[in-house]
Amino acid sequence: MWGDAADWLLRLPTDSVDLFFTSPPYADARRYSQIHPDRYVEWFSPFAEAMLRATTETGSFVLNIKNRVAASGQLRGQRHPYVYELVLELQRMGWRWLETYIWSKPNAIPGRFGPRTKDSFEYVYHFAKGGQPYFDLDAVRVPYRSSEQEIARRRRDRNGRRNTEAGFGRDRRLTYNKGGADPGNVIEVSQTYNQHWGPSGRHTAVMPEGLAEFFVQAACPPDGLVVDPFAGSGTTVVVARRHGRRAGGVELHRKYVEVSVERVASDQCEPEPGELRLAV
Repeated sequence: MWGDAADWLLRLPTDSVDLFFTSPPYADARRYSQIHPDRYVEWFSPFAEAMLRATTETGSFVLNIKNRVAASGQLRGQRHPYVYELVLELQRMGWRWLETYIWSKPNAIPGRFGPRTKDSFEYVYHFAKGGQPYFDLDAVRVPYRSSEQEIARRRRDRNGRRNTEAGFGRDRRLTYNKGGADPGNVIEVSQTYNQHWGPSGRHTAVMPEGLAEFFVQAACPPDGLVVDPFAGSGTTVVVARRHGRRAGGVELHRKYVEVSVERVASDQCEPEPGELRLAV
């Protein structure tokens, strides 16, 4: 949808969305949407309140966001705490803060602010509306690092893993019945960002499909509804549809909506005739 998410989110029915997955404009970072970090929490709160109302009791809100170095004011040259302030405000609002993930970027773009190394990670915060959110760990398991021979040997180990003074162990024979290992809360996904033009010159800050894929599969049930209120070039929508979820996105800038429509149309999951449209 082409329009302002502040308006569109209010039109969503109560308890209708299984997963909000989004990466909103970061504070004071993009020419197309600049929000000063000092007022970022105030700016974002109405969106968060509307999403909370529209989320199902088993639904989630996953937020990808990056802190930044303050360019002016009393905190000039320091990391601004707006990300942490936002997380605490969301929790006070009623969102249940479940987990903090680290999106590790092995090919991160070198920075220009010293004295510090380049930013090679971003935060991804997982919030839930209710006390029993949907989460399918089996859908995002990763291959075991041990060889098949070693796994077979461990499965025959009746001793399992004993408790020690350092803490409680677990029966490792059971872990190999899952088909893969728990991926942990550090997710390594290469960046698809071109610091000048984005993919094919269409967007300057594109989320990699692998990041959206992880949370769509883990936090949204099959045939569930995924919504991205800051859809950009449509990554969330494309990935969600590809994995059998219903999906919608809202984007303020028409040129990115046009890119999104093209991406969905050209993806392997073809929509029903007449389903794609630009809506004001």
